[in-house]
Amino acid sequence: MADEKLKILYLMQILLDETDKEHVLSATDLASRMDHLYHITCNRKTVYTDVEKLRSFGLKIEQVKGSNSGYYVAEREFELPELKLLVDAVQSAKFITTKKSDELIKKLEKMTSHENARQLQRQVYIYNRAKTDNETVYANVDSIHTAIYMNRQISFKYCEWSVSKKLVRRKNGADYIVSPWSLTWDDENYYLVAYEESTDKIKHYRVDKMQEIRILDEARLGRERVEGFDLAVFAKKTFGMYGGQDTDVTLNCDNSLIGVVIDRFGKDVMIIPRKDGRFAAHVVVTVSSQFFGWVTGIGDKMYIEGPEPVREEYKEFMRRVLGNYE
Repeated sequence: MADEKLKILYLMQILLDETDKEHVLSATDLASRMDHLYHITCNRKTVYTDVEKLRSFGLKIEQVKGSNSGYYVAEREFELPELKLLVDAVQSAKFITTKKSDELIKKLEKMTSHENARQLQRQVYIYNRAKTDNETVYANVDSIHTAIYMNRQISFKYCEWSVSKKLVRRKNGADYIVSPWSLTWDDENYYLVAYEESTDKIKHYRVDKMQEIRILDEARLGRERVEGFDLAVFAKKTFGMYGGQDTDVTLNCDNSLIGVVIDRFGKDVMIIPRKDGRFAAHVVVTVSSQFFGWVTGIGDKMYIEGPEPVREEYKEFMRRVLGNYE
């Protein structure tokens, strides 16, 4: 027989597991479940008393009156729409393995009722997204956060993919030594933003391509560089986290692309109306093949108006691309 002193805790667990606004349990139902699940005998009056104690404790329990009367947990740490967002984020993140995604989603399901958890499960089944099989990402993230908290530099080996689909270490396996300052998520990948003393630059590294991270004794450097570094601005101007030269660029766009431009560069982007249903957008971008690819993907409704060196660089980019089809 279950410990009677745990009775109110068992009642709370039943309410959390089985009730929500669409699924209520009467005092009789709750008493019956207590007997069936935990072999604890209680009457409706005991249930009423314990429900009030749980309310006093802070659990948001509402009572429905009428033909379908009963109790339900009205407010949780996470509401169902919030859990759906978190499930989607876990599934979207390529740097989280399928195994770890399943584990995290199971934990999220425990934050709501069984019925609502079934909705989360149905949401899971409709996705089939590419995922990494690199289980070291979680350890890497933990090490980086620890180094940031301790104000320490880190060393690591950095890799790139080979045509044989294997990660090969750059610089012949030599250590990269940087001062970690933040982690950011871009294009479904996790990146470390760090200061590199040898080049006096802020750089970024894919976390899933970092190996053998070690926290060093040396304190972090580059605080003055990082304090002037705006991560939001960096994300707007950088395409696919590819490096390049920051340049003021004017894009000539069809009016139908205003949403595309605002989504990419934010509402603060400078927009100048032009004739014939077009506008010019003045933006700061990191000029790279990824930026050119983004412009090309939009099609003939957008073109680079200036400056001329960027236009020429884009033309050369297109000539190289077209050269593959000649």
